Amino acid sequence: MSILIRGGLLAAVGAFVETKYGPSVQLTGPGGTNPLFFATPLVFIGVGFFSLAFGMEVGKARRKYEALAKKDGEENVEERYALPNLYAQGTSKHAKAFNAVQRAHQHIFESFTSTLLFGLAGAMEFPIAAALSSLAYATGRVIFSTNYSQCEGDVAQRYTRNPLARSMWYGIVTNFFLGTFACIKILASTRRSGIA
Repeated sequence: MSILIRGGLLAAVGAFVETKYGPSVQLTGPGGTNPLFFATPLVFIGVGFFSLAFGMEVGKARRKYEALAKKDGEENVEERYALPNLYAQGTSKHAKAFNAVQRAHQHIFESFTSTLLFGLAGAMEFPIAAALSSLAYATGRVIFSTNYSQCEGDVAQRYTRNPLARSMWYGIVTNFFLGTFACIKILASTRRSGIA
């Protein structure tokens, strides 16, 4: 079964369970939101801080692998490793190791904003399920990025070093479905109440 189907099922079950059995909380948060909504942004604030800190690791790795490349006698090291190059040029073991660290950091930005949007939309109607799926994303993201940055160029280790790295994908997909379900539910309720 694909991650897309599993994530959709997780979202459907989470939305159903929360709607049927979740706490009945009065809308007393800012702007009339459910106070539990704010658990999801809190998770993403943590991911944002991790991303910022991880970016500093890229700078350290650049210096480390540039020095190792010089020590091993690689040619044109400054030109290949120095900024403004995002990635080190070449296929040496040091270039591959540095590029894995850089790629781990860049990979965060490929999914962070959409996952954030999905999670915030989902949290409007399903704050507990969205917070849990966002936490699954955050856990997987940290593990995946850490594994990737420590793989020394063997990118298969992104997942094999710790299988919880895959929870990142479940968090993304589950948040996508929760966000979609929440938007549909909100639009349907505004139509029933005569707002739309």
